[in-house]
Amino acid sequence: MSSSATELVRLLTVRGETLAVAESLTGGLVAAEITSVPGASKVFRGSVTAYATELKHRLLGVDATLLAQRGAVDPQVAAQMAAGARKALGADWGIATTGVAGPEPQDGQPVGTVFVAVEGPCDAGSGSAAGGKVGALRLNGDRAEIRMESVRSVLALLLKELAGEQTGNERAQDTERNGGF
Repeated sequence: MSSSATELVRLLTVRGETLAVAESLTGGLVAAEITSVPGASKVFRGSVTAYATELKHRLLGVDATLLAQRGAVDPQVAAQMAAGARKALGADWGIATTGVAGPEPQDGQPVGTVFVAVEGPCDAGSGSAAGGKVGALRLNGDRAEIRMESVRSVLALLLKELAGEQTGNERAQDTERNGGF
């Protein structure tokens, strides 16, 4: 288990929020990383591993025209996968991975092209999604390295979103736990 996954579970627990995952190239590695953390069952709703392109549409609601025109390796597809997982699994947050781990290019994209996305709860004041972020990655390495870096990157993206949204009370609790620093 990584420190990122541990921190993610801790932050979601403190906030009383839940998480859903949609994966393609990572094939379940994101869900495995999160569920390796003791207490993950308090926050983790589940995951959809939509490896086949048509499943991204059928299970996650990714626009079929978008998939037909751009393929599965696309930033909008990643965003729609995260939103689809969040909706399908009834979670506060959704995260997603899609990309090319190799050994061959896919959908006109070279090996190492990866998109990670996070979709969060709507802000009641503005009506906009708190999440809604997509990260574009160009990764080097073999298939295993690309997949593991994709896991690390999507967890980091969600951690950044969660840390940016902490309330003053949550920050005070963190400071107290960490010896006042």
